[in-house]
Amino acid sequence: MVKIGHNAERPTDGRGLRSSRIPQFQDARIEKNGLQRHVGAPIAGVVYPPQADLDRYVAAGCLAHETLAGAFHKAALAFPDNVALLGPDLCVTYREVDARATRLAAALLRQGLAPLDSVVFQLANSAELIYAFMACLKAGLIPICTLAAHREHEIGYLANLAEAKLHIIDEDTAKFDFSNFARAMQRSVPSLKLILQARGEPGEDALSLHRLIESIGLEEATAVLDGVELDPFQVAVYQLSGGSTGVPKIIPRFHNEYLHNMRAVAEWLGYRPDDVLFMPQPMVHNLNMGCCFGPILLTGGTVTITPDLQADTLVSLIRATRPTWLMLGGPIVARLEAAIRAKDIDLANARGVIAANSAPKLRSLLGVPVYHTFGITEGVIMFTRPGDPLEAQDTTHGRPVSRFDEVRILRPGTEIDVAQGEIGEPVFRGPYTTHGYLKAEERNKETFTSDGYYRSGDLMQERRIDGTSYYVFCGRIKDVVNRAGEKINCEEVEAAVVTHPAVAAIVAVPYPDPVYEERLCAVIIPRDGHSAPSVAELGAFLQSYGMAKFKWPERIEVVSAFPLTASGKISRRALIEQVAQSVTQRQG
Repeated sequence: MVKIGHNAERPTDGRGLRSSRIPQFQDARIEKNGLQRHVGAPIAGVVYPPQADLDRYVAAGCLAHETLAGAFHKAALAFPDNVALLGPDLCVTYREVDARATRLAAALLRQGLAPLDSVVFQLANSAELIYAFMACLKAGLIPICTLAAHREHEIGYLANLAEAKLHIIDEDTAKFDFSNFARAMQRSVPSLKLILQARGEPGEDALSLHRLIESIGLEEATAVLDGVELDPFQVAVYQLSGGSTGVPKIIPRFHNEYLHNMRAVAEWLGYRPDDVLFMPQPMVHNLNMGCCFGPILLTGGTVTITPDLQADTLVSLIRATRPTWLMLGGPIVARLEAAIRAKDIDLANARGVIAANSAPKLRSLLGVPVYHTFGITEGVIMFTRPGDPLEAQDTTHGRPVSRFDEVRILRPGTEIDVAQGEIGEPVFRGPYTTHGYLKAEERNKETFTSDGYYRSGDLMQERRIDGTSYYVFCGRIKDVVNRAGEKINCEEVEAAVVTHPAVAAIVAVPYPDPVYEERLCAVIIPRDGHSAPSVAELGAFLQSYGMAKFKWPERIEVVSAFPLTASGKISRRALIEQVAQSVTQRQG
């Protein structure tokens, strides 16, 4: 049973926010060769939007000279006593979140960090994650949005690529020793100088998040941050791609474009200060940050913090908080379904559920409006919305949330538009769509059309309903498996599994699952004289390899040869069909 706290702890210095100390975020444009430039100090390896695009979006009122830090601070001033974070033994107001983040930001700068230093976030959902995220925004530090489940393979690569200075970790558990892991990462990543433990007693040579907050008063911290200049056109967050090759790529998200993304979602769905959001998925994911907790905290609403995904915890939290908006994926619905059918959960307060698909089924189960979403970390976000025709809500993934988003659907691999209604590859352009991955010049050359549209690698169809264009996600061109929202890059898994001593060759493919949508199967050709590893054996191998557990294959098929296409290449499509048929036969 979850106990919800009601007596939120006040800042130790007893001070609240003072409207007279609203940070003044200056227009960061500078003069260069007689021209106006928006970005004052470009980061090496970051691809910034073309100047003409920035000028156009600024003139149209789409992009403002405003940072995420400033916008969240203004929300705290507007709604100081509203509950921002609510969970088991947790009830924190906007005033308190802002004050703790201010103190932590100043304390981090006093540890020798400087604006534009990057920070690895390896945290499960918690209030401390929010404090640290807001603190980084205030201090000009750049969070790298890794997952608590990531290991050496991912953390090492991403920290080295972004030259991270700080590694924020969760508390140690019986399942994983974050402290020892972080020290090992320090040895392999030369730039990592500091470890910050967010919860629990810090390990050797690690800082404590809460002790850093207590180390400086609010007034002194505010004075420290007064000396920090934040650039609205500069990088705010390093998000991660689902990946089409290798480990996830880093996607720079900029202050004012991410802010436009969040505000557009809040307006599209009609978020209000009295909303309560239930979102148990990882908060650092772009969808959850850009479309869920970010917009809610800009609006004055409440974000629930889910400590774990046990069915009893989820049910108890929903009962206690009575959310108005819920973000539900297949695995979460599966954990809740018995309680819903038994009427142990009352969703009468809910105004909407966000889901990737299955709106008719979920609406029937929950008795609540369900709105589909489609989005890519690289940019465009689509939703159905209140007021859309039921056909659109049930059969499409909606429309872009920003009127500045541009969508074309092309014949895959070309720049030729398909006929209206045909399935093709969607390409996107707009104020919050990326112009390139971090330090990935070769990849960036092949990722965009000649006129600057981002190639998603997906398949999509435009559908006209009552004279309005809606879009339907139809699958992927890329070899990426979507396991309950976690994107698993097949090539990355293949590169790891093929190093197993018993594996001669491997192709990773998805197979259908009623709960997770897709799971990952390793189709293996064993080496002569060897047997293919079992699922458990392969999992143990990938654990020692340093790969996140959600990427481990959950099924193994053994073959003597892979099917080939007419051109002699491995036919992934044939393997996917073969594995799906095998799954069906075994279930039968």
